[in-house]
Amino acid sequence: MGKSVRFLYGFTEVVFFNGNAIEQDGYGGENLSRYGDVVVCSVNHRLNVFGFTDLSKVGGDKYRDSGNVGILDLIAALKWVNHNIKNFGGDPTNVTIMGQSGGGSKVSIIATMPAAKGLVHKAVALSGNSIKAANKKISEELGEYIVKEAGLKASEIDKLQEMPWEDYYELANAASKKFNIENKNSGHRGFSPVGDSRNIPSGTFFEPTDSTIPDIPMMYCTVKEERNPNRDNPELENISLNGVITKLRPQYGDNADIIVHTYASSFPEARPIEVWGMLTGVRSNVVRSANIKSAQKSPVYMAWFTWQPPLFDGRLRAFHCLDICFWLHNTDIMLTHTGGGKRPMELSNKMSDALLAFMHNGNPNCKSLPNWPEYTPENGEVMIFDDNCIVKNDPDRKARKVLENIINTSTVKD
Repeated sequence: MGKSVRFLYGFTEVVFFNGNAIEQDGYGGENLSRYGDVVVCSVNHRLNVFGFTDLSKVGGDKYRDSGNVGILDLIAALKWVNHNIKNFGGDPTNVTIMGQSGGGSKVSIIATMPAAKGLVHKAVALSGNSIKAANKKISEELGEYIVKEAGLKASEIDKLQEMPWEDYYELANAASKKFNIENKNSGHRGFSPVGDSRNIPSGTFFEPTDSTIPDIPMMYCTVKEERNPNRDNPELENISLNGVITKLRPQYGDNADIIVHTYASSFPEARPIEVWGMLTGVRSNVVRSANIKSAQKSPVYMAWFTWQPPLFDGRLRAFHCLDICFWLHNTDIMLTHTGGGKRPMELSNKMSDALLAFMHNGNPNCKSLPNWPEYTPENGEVMIFDDNCIVKNDPDRKARKVLENIINTSTVKD
């Protein structure tokens, strides 16, 4: 995972594949600790083939948790926090987990794990979320396939642990690619936590009738242009709406026209390049996750970060990872992201205030922001973080629904 406030965040790139706890200075927790009354802990854990190779079918009971050791590393860290954080001024009865990107998915998973109940009390998922773990049957089949590709019998499975890590990494990833080619409809998309019905539910997360799993306040946030298409291509800055349609036609076919025009009409102030940017970070997944989480009793809060830095003639926009340094009060040490100074710090103060309030009370409302209502599937209440912070009711619902309906009734290329 990565760092976190009161405990951990998961700033891992490419979901569960790689990354570490302090990839950028903006991920550090010192400034937030100084700004508010919190103790920040950062953790690393096993990723990729080392954290999520499911060898349980071929290896038996000894390997029954092998598909989830990466996420169980985080449970072990939470247990350490529970037993030791008081020595550092922390409160083991008030632990918040926080993660971004792949870390947001890990936060979602931990928040539904029986082993986390009583160890975690609030959760914050940024630009990443999950409502279902990897299929157990497919994960087991891949594990068997890896053993076969290694030229080993089931009785020789322990030899995998004797391999140099580089060799096992290459072996398992090559086997995964080969497995996908031979099983095109398997649904396997990489090494990730497995729904084994013991550590992680095999069905949809946050089941409201399951008393064995946590039921904790949760906050979701995404950024407006997760992967802005012209960040490194200034020639696209003045692209026309028809140009955007042309660029998206390989992905959406003839539906590109209606998708682009629906987003443009929903956000009439947005330039064509900004419409394209929004389509790189459609909020469908986070809204779906929030709707499912809302079935539990604990409150859910939603945010949308739309602030754009002045750098590179404004081309950076609200890009994936930008909001992290705002939450953690680190805008002045991330000049490459924010430009530094008064303007980003004013927003950072508001976002840090909200985060601290949520960590302390399970409610992000604070004096520096307008009233932030709980999220409901009916209204889609969302706090818009920008120079002027305001609450809106699901501002992209119409456009999002058009896109979702097209995807659900068409074959859309990845």
